[in-house]
Amino acid sequence: MRLIDLSSPIDARFWEPDPVIHTAMSPAEGARHMSEELRAHMGIEFDVDALPGGEFLNNDTLSLTVHTGTHVDAPAHYGSAASYGTPRTIEAMPLDWFFAPGVVLDLTSFGTGAAGPTVIEKELARIGYTPSPGDIVLLNTGAAARVGTPAYFTDFTGLDGPATRLLLDMGVKVIGTDAFSLDAPFPHIIRTYHETGDTSVLWPAHFLGRQREYCQIERLANLDALPEPFGFQVVCFPVKIAGAGAGWARAVAVLND
Repeated sequence: MRLIDLSSPIDARFWEPDPVIHTAMSPAEGARHMSEELRAHMGIEFDVDALPGGEFLNNDTLSLTVHTGTHVDAPAHYGSAASYGTPRTIEAMPLDWFFAPGVVLDLTSFGTGAAGPTVIEKELARIGYTPSPGDIVLLNTGAAARVGTPAYFTDFTGLDGPATRLLLDMGVKVIGTDAFSLDAPFPHIIRTYHETGDTSVLWPAHFLGRQREYCQIERLANLDALPEPFGFQVVCFPVKIAGAGAGWARAVAVLND
């Protein structure tokens, strides 16, 4: 068995629309913090000099959104109501959705914009594969090469509504991408809307989640490291954050060599 990490990191050094704030507590600071907490909350005095090297344990505090780094979007992210009932939050999603056979589609030649169903059909025909119900479909757009930069949020391939619906009609419950969003970039969407006046171009992949219950994995990485387009398992369990519309995930491909 071989494992391939498909996750991008949460890194406070990266450029993000909502910056990550990462505050690190050293082991020495952890010792002083522990001593102060014991005194304040339990009335216990403790001399940190009794600890080896005067150090206890380090700790890290982060301020970030649940859409930072590789994460899974829950149906609740797409809106407050859905045709199938109340959209579920991330901790309520079935675990078996996130451990399933995977297939990766190469969209690296498409460029910036929203790919339609013809693009998906052509790529599936090229690799000779039809997704089965429950498969996890991964989109390799090439966006991972720009992670950490402003271009990561403006230059990538998304899906339009019909392309997303095509995959859902095949029984797919989870669609993943190495890009910031499963939809086209915000500037492309707004520009297209202003040019056409067509409201269907406004985040169709996300808003389709109000009609069809499914999840997205966004901000994947290393999809080009997969040796074959299918024949592997994807594991991408989201962190169990109560009431949240998304949860961070360590996405991994499992290959049986």
